[in-house]
Amino acid sequence: MPPSTKFGPVPANCVVTGGSGFVGQRLVEMLVERGASRVVSFDIAPKPADALTGAAGAKVEYVQGDIRDRDTVFGVCEGADCVWHIAAAVGPYHPEALYEQVNYEGTLHVIAACRHHGCRKIVMSSSPSTRFDGSDVDGLTEAQMPTLPQASYLQEYAKTKAMGEMAMAEACDPPALLTCSVAPHQVYGPRDNLFMPNLLEAAGTGRLRVFGHGMYKICFSHVDNYCHGLILGEAALYEGSPALGQFYIVTDGDTHPFAEGYAYFWKAIDEVIVGVGFGSLWDKFKLPAWFMMAVAYACAALQWLTGVRLKLNPFAVRMLTMHRWFNIDKATKDLGYEPIIPFEQGWRDTTTWFRENWLPSFNKRAGLRGLSKQTQNKIDLQAEEGGQAAKKTD
Repeated sequence: MPPSTKFGPVPANCVVTGGSGFVGQRLVEMLVERGASRVVSFDIAPKPADALTGAAGAKVEYVQGDIRDRDTVFGVCEGADCVWHIAAAVGPYHPEALYEQVNYEGTLHVIAACRHHGCRKIVMSSSPSTRFDGSDVDGLTEAQMPTLPQASYLQEYAKTKAMGEMAMAEACDPPALLTCSVAPHQVYGPRDNLFMPNLLEAAGTGRLRVFGHGMYKICFSHVDNYCHGLILGEAALYEGSPALGQFYIVTDGDTHPFAEGYAYFWKAIDEVIVGVGFGSLWDKFKLPAWFMMAVAYACAALQWLTGVRLKLNPFAVRMLTMHRWFNIDKATKDLGYEPIIPFEQGWRDTTTWFRENWLPSFNKRAGLRGLSKQTQNKIDLQAEEGGQAAKKTD
C-alpha cells in the first residue's frame, strides 16, 4: 500500500494504545495508509480478525497487554515518535474501580513512559462528556462548556476521563513533552461494536421507542473523521503551537443535514433502523422522558442490588433527551481540521455495513440485560486481568 499523498506526513514510529478497538484499529490503518513505517498496536484484546495483511500488515506490531501494567506500557512506548492514547474503559457498563485504573492511572503510565523514553508527543483521546453537566449543549464551543475539573460528573467514565485529560494537559512541558487531547462526539462507522449494535438490537427486538418528543439536536463523528483529527493533533504539536495542552472536539461538522452543523438524533437513528429492515420508530408511540428517567433509576437500583448490568440507566436517558452538538471552529483554526467523510455518505455506508455484516447474526431474543458479545468479552477480559495488573503497580 503506497502512502497517501493527499495528507501531510505522519511520524515514522507510532504507538496506538487501544489499537484493537473500534477507533484504535482504524487509526492504526490510517497511520499506515499515510506513510508510517512502524505502528505498534497495544490493546488488552487480541489482534483483530480483520487486521491489515500483506505489506501494510507487516508495518503493524500487535502487542496484547494491559494499560494498567506500568512495565508493559514502558516497553510498548520505547522508540515511539508519538503515542496516540486511545485505550479507555468506555460506557457505563464496567466495574466502577476499573474506570480510574484504566482512564486515569493508565494515562499516567503513558505519560511516564514517554518521559522515560524521550518520546516528545502524546495525543490523547478524550470525550465531550467530561464537560457535560446535564444541560443542553446547543452549538457550543469548547470554551463555552464547563471547565475542568467540574464539581461533579454525570458518570464515572466522564470523571476519570477528565482526570486523565487534566493530567495530560499538566504534563505538557515544551520542548520535552508536547500534548493535546482530541475528542469525537457519538463516533460511528463500520465495525462499531457498542453504540450502533446496542441501539439496533433494541430496535430489532421491538423494545426501542423514541424518548420524549424526539427532536434533539446532535452531531456525529465518523470514525475516519475522528482519526483524521487525531492525526492532525500530532502535526499541531510543535513549540509555540496554540494546540499545546489543549482540548478539541472534532465532528462531521457542517456536513450534517442542517447548515448549523447538526442532525436530529432520533431521525438519524431511524434511518439506520429502517435501512437494515426494521420498522420505523416514528410509527410507534413515544415514551415520555420523565417516565424513562424513572425507569432508568429503577434499573440502576436493580443493578446495584443484583450486580446485573443493564443497558438502561439515567445517564443514557439524559443523553437521548438533550441537545448535543458543537461548534468545531477551534479545531478548524488550530488543527486545520475539516471532515473528510461527509455525514450523509458516512451514515449511508454505516447502514450498509450493518445490514450486510451485523444483521445476519442478530439475536432476536436479546433483551435489556447484557451487551453485544464483542463488548462484553472485552469487559470481562479487563476485569479478569485487572487483579494481576494491579499487583504489578502496587
